[in-house]
Amino acid sequence: MNTVNNKNLISTAAVAKLLKISRVAVFKKIKSGELMAEKIGRNYVVDSKDVEELTNPMVTSSNNKMKIEKALDRTVNEYRETLELLGKQDTAK
Repeated sequence: MNTVNNKNLISTAAVAKLLKISRVAVFKKIKSGELMAEKIGRNYVVDSKDVEELTNPMVTSSNNKMKIEKALDRTVNEYRETLELLGKQDTAK
């Protein structure tokens, strides 16, 4: 991965704080392979880019973007009438 001198590496404690989860949850993500980490001594460090992708996976994954667009299209098609009524009701206030 990266060297210790790389400023893009952050500790598991910092990752936990950024993700608003416990350190144990961070270690579980590392163990499951959901989060890539490098062991340095007794500690793990994570590349900040990996954390960024984990915090916003929908934006970084074109596959997820396609799934979202498909779900949105389906919702609009199925609930078009209801959505139009809600829009009219909101503008009447």
